[in-house]
Amino acid sequence: MTFHGRSYPLRISGVSVGMIGISSADLAGRARNLRRASDIAGTYTAVGAGLAVAGGASTARMQNANGVILEVKGTKVGFSASLDLSGLTISMQ
Repeated sequence: MTFHGRSYPLRISGVSVGMIGISSADLAGRARNLRRASDIAGTYTAVGAGLAVAGGASTARMQNANGVILEVKGTKVGFSASLDLSGLTISMQ
């Protein structure tokens, strides 16, 4: 993660891909409501509809207990409606 011009390595766990043949999902996105870099850490749950598909890419919105909202996009997300991003956990390394 890059925050105020500084890079922070993150560890991500708890993502479940429920379709055979998909071993990874390439996701990119933005974090909102970050006051300090450590706010990114925590377990995230789906916000709103959770998964939206537009133009071949899918977007998921999740929020942690610190109020940080992640909006992530990825083309592989759209391959499987059973991709479970709730329970995604991010920790700082």
